[in-house]
Amino acid sequence: MNSLPRTYLFVPGNRPERFAKALASGADAIVFDLEDAVAADAKAFARNAIADWTATSSAAERSRIVVRINDARYAGFADDLRLLREAGIVTAMLPKAEAPEQIDALRAAAPGAEVLALVESALGIARADLLAAAKGVTRLVFGTLDYALDLDLDISDGSDALTYSAGRLAVASRVAGLPSPVAGVTPQIDDETRLLADLAWARRHGFGAKLCIHPQQVAAIHAALAPDEQAISWARRVLDAEAASPGAARLDGRMIDRPVVLQAERTLQRAGCV
Repeated sequence: MNSLPRTYLFVPGNRPERFAKALASGADAIVFDLEDAVAADAKAFARNAIADWTATSSAAERSRIVVRINDARYAGFADDLRLLREAGIVTAMLPKAEAPEQIDALRAAAPGAEVLALVESALGIARADLLAAAKGVTRLVFGTLDYALDLDLDISDGSDALTYSAGRLAVASRVAGLPSPVAGVTPQIDDETRLLADLAWARRHGFGAKLCIHPQQVAAIHAALAPDEQAISWARRVLDAEAASPGAARLDGRMIDRPVVLQAERTLQRAGCV
């Protein structure tokens, strides 16, 4: 992938008629799902559908694809790994990630694979540092629904119960030099207010991207993550002031120190202005 994804849109691997629509949705990354979205008796068909798609797709299309395989305890785990290797799929999402050894097994079967470690259990959160530091892991992903099930949490009216675990993932990512982690899904497809509230909560806790379960969620997330004109104007004024008086700049009565300059640069990068 050429730039860091903000949105990861799931599409069931056994619904190849939806692949093109997903790619046209504007999502930064498309997650062909072999796990929760596919019944056990349809997984073989899903693997074949993904393999057929990769055989005829363009390099640009393949660069946006992630395949969520099944977890390491699944009986067909080896079949999923064979698909990654034979289809030349570069990026895989590993569910129920709990130990570096799982990452190692994936990459042994599919050398060079980049791994999105989907953390969705108490054990995974407890080992977040180890997962983030594992060779081949490029980003941590928070599987909020399964995590809530594991700990018997009620997150229907907000995400306060997830604060500790979200912080663990954000800090582990930063320490390991990974990009900011990916927030879990918002299952309410037609509730944009809830979607944006979930995204705002995730941003406050150090997340920089989000899983999507429907194409209509993508544009709203991208718009919410993009700096507005006021923020862009402020960032430009900060950099202009710093350029005019390096190390001793002031703006609106406030000293401009290094963290402020870096924040301004980051704002313009997010806006695509640099």
